[in-house]
Amino acid sequence: MTIGAIAAAGLAAVLLAVQLKSVKSEYGVYLVMAAGVFIFLYALGKMQVILDTLAMIRDSIQVNPVYLDTLLKMIGIAYVAEFSSGICKDAGYGSVGSQIEMFGKLSILAVSMPVFGALIETMQTFLA
Repeated sequence: MTIGAIAAAGLAAVLLAVQLKSVKSEYGVYLVMAAGVFIFLYALGKMQVILDTLAMIRDSIQVNPVYLDTLLKMIGIAYVAEFSSGICKDAGYGSVGSQIEMFGKLSILAVSMPVFGALIETMQTFLA
């Protein structure tokens, strides 16, 4: 599938959900959630290309693998948190969605602490 097909599927799901809103509003929410999960799983399938490219970059520039692994974790956390938050907000539970976003931000901060520590050590080396 291409981006056009994914966009068309998403728009079709939203249009159907709008039509279902007048009959049974919860069915519209379920339909949008199913479409979101479908798009999410499809995007996960495309991640192998990104992982292979990052592995090639890591091997060619001899960078510490911890940095790229941390970057991938941060991207994954951001994507999952945004996806989950969006579903919660679409379902009318904005406060839960906001809490998921906050937890995602804190998780990214926690994952990045080793990189921050390495940066501080490097700065201390330069200043000494």
